[in-house]
Amino acid sequence: MRVMGVDPGLTRCGLSVVEGAGGRKVTALDVDVVRTPSTMELSQRLLAVWDAAEYWMDTHRPDVIAIERVFTQHNVSTAMGTAQAGGVVALAAARRDIPVHFHTPSEVKAAVTGNGNAGKAQVTAMITRILGFQKAPEPADAADALALAVCHCWRAPMIARMAEAEQKAAEQRKVYQQRLAASRRKATGTGGGPVGRGRTTERVSTLEGKTR
Repeated sequence: MRVMGVDPGLTRCGLSVVEGAGGRKVTALDVDVVRTPSTMELSQRLLAVWDAAEYWMDTHRPDVIAIERVFTQHNVSTAMGTAQAGGVVALAAARRDIPVHFHTPSEVKAAVTGNGNAGKAQVTAMITRILGFQKAPEPADAADALALAVCHCWRAPMIARMAEAEQKAAEQRKVYQQRLAASRRKATGTGGGPVGRGRTTERVSTLEGKTR
């Protein structure tokens, strides 16, 4: 499975591609960081991220895209930029029918280091070790993009099992609802009224006759 990891951002957008064949063994194929100056118009900065994402998808042909999910950030403008950059990458993937999965920073940290609260230095050190690099990838955005891709490679089997379980649960709910609807139709009879409706009407008519 070939996974493209994206650490979205307007100032720096990390892009990576790793390949895994099952288990914990993963191989890095490429990594880079797209930089856009803050003086550039927002639309042009997003276009630069879009162009880079499209080039990477067309060049590396990933099976899936893993993007960092904006979870909590104190800087609202940074969070908005991250979400916007992630959105254009997801759109580029959708145009190519490439599935997209979002992972929170804590999920990525936990997958790579075993600690959901690990710092960037620890993530970088573990990625360097996992991928067998001679030196740590720079800047940190490159390491984060690689960590996202590795995280998805390792979590993919679990995600597939969860999706399968959800599908089976949905099918069981559908069957149950169909049986419940059939049972209700049977209980109300062919005329759609409640059980014993005819008998109740007959008894009322008899009482009315006696009264008269």
